[in-house]
Amino acid sequence: MAATKSMEKERQLVVFSLYKEEFGVEITQVREIIKPPNITRLPHVSDYIEGVTNLRGEVIPVISLRKRFGVEEEETTTHTRIIIVEINESRVGFIVDAVNEVLRIPESSIEPPPRSVAGLRSDYLKGVGKVDDRLLILLEVNKILTSSEQIELQSVENKIAASEDQSE
Repeated sequence: MAATKSMEKERQLVVFSLYKEEFGVEITQVREIIKPPNITRLPHVSDYIEGVTNLRGEVIPVISLRKRFGVEEEETTTHTRIIIVEINESRVGFIVDAVNEVLRIPESSIEPPPRSVAGLRSDYLKGVGKVDDRLLILLEVNKILTSSEQIELQSVENKIAASEDQSE
């Protein structure tokens, strides 16, 4: 029996907190986790786009997951982090309340998502993981932004890149 258990497929997740809930994203989609840097606000963008930041020469759009998911805003604390993820070959930063841990979870502990969890539509959800007495909401990173929202972010990145080229 122990041999069977050790052969079970696992997922490795970055677990973070947002509005008193625990979420997980596949570690393979996470590029890095940083403390909130200076964020440059942009005019005429969706309200959940906080702005952009310069990360070692790369302009990264930064999104408030609280605003994106329609939950109440909260002040930035010493625990607030930005998770840099890869979405369709672009990097995007997600502001979260705190990053808790990196965790391995057996695939058998993951159930398909219900229609909504914690007020989120099921299209954002990959599943719900059960770890001891905890429930982790597994996010489908590529579906957090719709196609038109991804185009909006790409447009923001292009405008900034063009303005940087002109200033050189």
